[in-house]
Amino acid sequence: MGCNRLRAFFSCLLTCTVLATARSGEPTQPLENAERGRREFANPPQHYRPRPLWFWNNTPVTADGIREQMQLARDRCKYGGFGILPFGRDFAPAYLSEEYFKVYGAALDRAKVLGLTLSLYDEYGFPSGSAGSQNSSDTSLFAQRWPELTIKRLDKHEWEIVGPTRFQTNLPPGQLQALVAMNTLTLERVELSDTVRDGALDWDAPAGDWKVMAFVCDKDGDPICDYLDPEAADRFIEITHQAYYDRFKEHFGTTIDSTFFDEPTMYRAQGRTWTDKFNEKFVARHGFDPRRYYPALWYDIGPETQSARNFLFGFRTELYATGFTRRIQDWCDAHGITATGHQDQEEVINPVSVSGDLMKCFEHLAIPGIDKIGGDRPAERFYKVISSAAYNYDRHLVMCETYGAMGDLSWDEIYTVAMEQYTKGINILIPHAVWYDVTQVTFKPELSWRHPGYAPRLPEFNNYLARLNVMLQTADAHVADIAVLYPIATLQGSHHLDGPLGYYQGGVAVPEADYVEVGELLSTRIGRDFTYLHPEILDAKCAVEGRELMLPNRVHPGRFAVLVLPGHRTIHWSSLRKIKAFHDRGGCVVATGMLPSKSAEFGHDADVARTVEELFGTAAAGADSATPFTIRQNDRGGRAIRLLALNAQSLRAALDAARLDYDVNFEPGRALRYLHKRADSRHLFFFANLNPELRESMVTLRGRHDLEAWDPHTGEVTRVQATQFRSADTDFTRVRLTLPHLKSVFLISAD
Repeated sequence: MGCNRLRAFFSCLLTCTVLATARSGEPTQPLENAERGRREFANPPQHYRPRPLWFWNNTPVTADGIREQMQLARDRCKYGGFGILPFGRDFAPAYLSEEYFKVYGAALDRAKVLGLTLSLYDEYGFPSGSAGSQNSSDTSLFAQRWPELTIKRLDKHEWEIVGPTRFQTNLPPGQLQALVAMNTLTLERVELSDTVRDGALDWDAPAGDWKVMAFVCDKDGDPICDYLDPEAADRFIEITHQAYYDRFKEHFGTTIDSTFFDEPTMYRAQGRTWTDKFNEKFVARHGFDPRRYYPALWYDIGPETQSARNFLFGFRTELYATGFTRRIQDWCDAHGITATGHQDQEEVINPVSVSGDLMKCFEHLAIPGIDKIGGDRPAERFYKVISSAAYNYDRHLVMCETYGAMGDLSWDEIYTVAMEQYTKGINILIPHAVWYDVTQVTFKPELSWRHPGYAPRLPEFNNYLARLNVMLQTADAHVADIAVLYPIATLQGSHHLDGPLGYYQGGVAVPEADYVEVGELLSTRIGRDFTYLHPEILDAKCAVEGRELMLPNRVHPGRFAVLVLPGHRTIHWSSLRKIKAFHDRGGCVVATGMLPSKSAEFGHDADVARTVEELFGTAAAGADSATPFTIRQNDRGGRAIRLLALNAQSLRAALDAARLDYDVNFEPGRALRYLHKRADSRHLFFFANLNPELRESMVTLRGRHDLEAWDPHTGEVTRVQATQFRSADTDFTRVRLTLPHLKSVFLISAD
């Protein structure tokens, strides 16, 4: 199903059915005039309106009740559809029974009549992957049919011996992945798997203190599917997605336009999610045997520790991204819909035992997503990781499930969350939630016509979100001059299993990891947008052109004049080579914390140390009491800047020393939240004021812009008074924005 492209501001906007554009690939031709764009902005079509999760919660649902609630949600709340989420032990009819499909079919038929669209939620309760084991009936339909395909765990069993001696032992049950003896003094390792006979080890240990470790993959007992195994994902799809398709094929690609998965993660299985085919797939992918490196999953094994962990943890994430997420997306592609979803515990700075890699786990998903939930979980600090995943993998839609378990929020809080999301690149806000039975609301708020605090203003708010969607659910390019290297190499290199923080909190704190703080300073204090750049994308896709680092994507081509290197202990040598080439051609590199000394590839620690020294020199070089950073400049204008301490003032000063003509610039202390998108020569700037102390801000935009202000709160369009000037051979446009707290505006270039 294609999307209808609409250049609503002088051929700059896209009209697309929500979620459907990610499937189509090629938008249709722009409409002939901008007046339709103005009309759709003022009165957004229904398919732009938000679609909440609709909990069929802990009670019998009926076709009549469903029809009535859908009508009221559309007419009194201005919702555009739903994601239906069966939930609770007393939900009826029985999940995936024929009676269940009858009431679901009634919802589809009514949605079609009302012009609503549905996202197919793929589970009974959550997390996705069991067909009912948690937050539901506590019975996994998946495990009942395919117990051998449930999630697996890597266990370590060890013995300490003193050689020389003959060591004999029976090995523990489960599939042996590796059997390694490590000298605890020299860290010499001997792989012993090939000596095992009839499940027993008989080894003549040489002199020394030895730790013998058996690494065994076994079923965890959790009845969820093995996320690392494509066959398990296919069977989960068979019992869920395919069951809906078999009954409602005519609704796919029309009334049903997407699917939604919820909170799969690798912190399950005690944070040691593994799969029995890991070794053979690793050899096929990397060309060498991983078994002798298994001790690095728990211990320091010497100079190879960080490289070994990057290979092992990195490959586990690759299996996760291809074993679960990609199989769902592939099925959706074949059945006329698209896919979105999110991980659990996205707010963990070190994601290695949670999502593995919070960017790469979305590599094959059309619409990366995140969850803004209560309980002091600061998902807003990670919105940019998710939107950057979309930009890296060239997707134009980014989802957030929003407001769940946050209590009865005030309207100021509701608008604050929404504005922060859309300025950080989210462009699909899924409200959590509408509840079928409001007497059994488990996770407040209840965002429907029945709540006296929300009912009067829900139409206004949903109109506001719909206008944001009209403007920002587009295939226009995200614009940012700054790239921040996503430090997955140091997160993996410093991680180990069974860490002191516990698997739910990520296991291991990584002291050098300042990337989240860097991102928040840029977004919330300094007012400079950026893109996290994954090292695999940097290595495989980016090229140095002139003094810029160019990402040649189709939807989101990037041109970065500044690369921020957040704190790293371990870095990919291939990435550092690319960064050095960028600097040598005149690019600017800003280091915010620990400089790397270890390579994620075997045998390149010395290369990393040498190249870092060539870039930054010693810690004190170039520093003086008046400068919060060191700076080295080459003969082509390339700058290598190292902060002496990370804070808003030092980072802004370093960025100003790197470049003066950023695409958007604010006076210090008067930054608004913003997002900049571009289509050809036309520009869209979205500004929001989340600072209660700020009512007015002077904004300088690079380029000459004839501007209109499009107000998403009212739908009104007005001309903008601006000053244009030229400095250092660059054109600029300066605008004084009067924007009260919790108000926002689009500035549209009419060039």
